[in-house]
Amino acid sequence: MDSRTFLGLQQSHNPYRWSMEVTPAVSTMGGFLFGGCGLAAAISAMEGTSGRETVWATAQYLSYAKPGEVMDVDVTLAVEGHQMTQARAVCHVGNREILTVNAALGHRPLEMSGQWEHMPDVPPPGRCPERPFRDNVDGTINDRLEQRLAKGKPFEQLDGTQGDGQTLMWARIPDVFDGVDATTLAVLGDFVPMGVGQALGVRGGGNSLDNTLRVVHLVPTQWVLLDIRVHAVERGFGHGLVHMFAEDGTLLATASQSCIVRFWKGEEPPRRRVRTDDKGDHS
Repeated sequence: MDSRTFLGLQQSHNPYRWSMEVTPAVSTMGGFLFGGCGLAAAISAMEGTSGRETVWATAQYLSYAKPGEVMDVDVTLAVEGHQMTQARAVCHVGNREILTVNAALGHRPLEMSGQWEHMPDVPPPGRCPERPFRDNVDGTINDRLEQRLAKGKPFEQLDGTQGDGQTLMWARIPDVFDGVDATTLAVLGDFVPMGVGQALGVRGGGNSLDNTLRVVHLVPTQWVLLDIRVHAVERGFGHGLVHMFAEDGTLLATASQSCIVRFWKGEEPPRRRVRTDDKGDHS
């Protein structure tokens, strides 16, 4: 299947309106639409309406869509030039806005090119362990993604010891056979919240506030290496970036996010550890 079929996104008789049923298959274990699938639906709709490929797209997440609901995607082509289109997509369930996406789409014939970000040296996917999950993921978006940790801790080792802010994971969508496109990368790029849990060393993650996808160069690849880099956590929010590489080292895209830091249900923030050289009253 292609990426649009993977999402279940369909165009109506109006070329500017699309819709998708929110099913468990595009939802999280928490029972709401996976943010990457929301951005992916908006990107696919804007590409389908404009006939152009995404350069960048940025989403602001406003509310949750739950399984059983139908999310409509209304596309506006704000500016259409010779080589670029500036577009907007509003994704909503009834009159409840779920996310708004702004994007630029197009192509410019420029012979000069270069890549200055390099893929980390990691074992191939077949030599990396599968990412473990605490809860049952059957029927959810995580059941449809194959994920293999190249650098990261299994959840049972997350004891409050902070990491260096980098998590490396191979990922792919086995059901999508038509190659990697911007829609696919929008799904695979939504992993900064997972990286926040790894960086803090806690059993948690977060809810995305935004996601900006910047598409660089699409090449055929089965697996995508996600180089997740968490920059900081402060005031209850986490901020980070994902570099997405093809198996041959080509930089496919980047995705940057901020998220609300949350702990898994039933988990508590780890207590502050008192070092033996600490001074003062810790009562």
